[in-house]
Amino acid sequence: MNQLKAFIIFLVCALSLGVAPASAGDSERKFDPKEIIFDHLGDGYGWEVPFDHHHRIPLPVMVWANDGSFHCFSSAHLDHHAVYSDGDYTWTVPAEGDNKGKVVQILADGSELKPAFDISITKNVCALWIAVLVTLAVCLPVASWHKKHGFKAPRGFVGAVEELIEFVYKGVIKPTLKEDSRRFAPYLLTVFMFIFIMNLLGLMVIFPGGANLTGNIAVTLVLSLITFFCTNLFARKHYWKEIFWPDVPIWLKCPIPIMQVIELFGALTKPASLTVRLFANMMGGHMIVIVLTLIIFIMADFGTAATGMATGVSLIFSLFMLLLDVLVSFIQAFVFTMLSTTFIAMAREQGHEEHHPASAPAPSAN
Repeated sequence: MNQLKAFIIFLVCALSLGVAPASAGDSERKFDPKEIIFDHLGDGYGWEVPFDHHHRIPLPVMVWANDGSFHCFSSAHLDHHAVYSDGDYTWTVPAEGDNKGKVVQILADGSELKPAFDISITKNVCALWIAVLVTLAVCLPVASWHKKHGFKAPRGFVGAVEELIEFVYKGVIKPTLKEDSRRFAPYLLTVFMFIFIMNLLGLMVIFPGGANLTGNIAVTLVLSLITFFCTNLFARKHYWKEIFWPDVPIWLKCPIPIMQVIELFGALTKPASLTVRLFANMMGGHMIVIVLTLIIFIMADFGTAATGMATGVSLIFSLFMLLLDVLVSFIQAFVFTMLSTTFIAMAREQGHEEHHPASAPAPSAN
């Protein structure tokens, strides 16, 4: 019980301090909740130090200038929109304007010029590599165990991971794909574990968590496109027949290809639905937790009594939303895997002629 109380106290402090405004001690700057929300949900060239928004864990900035020269330096030089000189080149990250939040080169006349290529290791890029390493660290021990002990059931953490894998494989993949289950299971199980781990890391306040990966539409779009390519590259001819020559009256598909356009549009919207579903749910969960915590600072202008009441209420709801987000993290990974499995199964479906091939004529009685 004491350990549970200590954990709750730590989590409350993390919620209170983890989203504190960068200028909490600076009374001259106006408190802007919108800026804080998007600063935490967005990407950046550094990783916020827990409970200290004046310093960041530096990451490498790697850019090609428009004259073809390559430049690499620490993002610590650009903290708080500072100006950094690298020889004859001057760089900064503007706080406003069209290039807000992006590394730009400042020319001699004071104008800003975006670099030709920016391949910097930002917070989201670093978090992706961390999620990959964590996924490998979680899943490889299961394979190693069965390699050494055969079919003997593991215990502890390895047993829990195996139970999770078995739940997804036997509950979704095998019943849906049937004889193709072993062929596509490696990808589907990998994407499930990868999304689940990214979701959990995003709920953590301190490093290496805190990056809103699945709340970044670029990440969810790439995952959806992989499913889209798997669906179409391994599709059977019955799948393409249903798209380009479906079993409908001839006037619906020729001379005006009404049904072909509808079917093709339906095939193209599948990755869009996967992208938006995962992105919107995870982004919404993160935003609700941050907004509930920011109520504390918003109510600070109404006096001590209002701040105290708002602190208690917002922390209780924030803890509730965090616990709910843990469940949502699993559900969203499960739903993404289930829909990917369904789309692949639909593409692998055999037509009537494939199920019942024409048999050879029976020999005559004579």
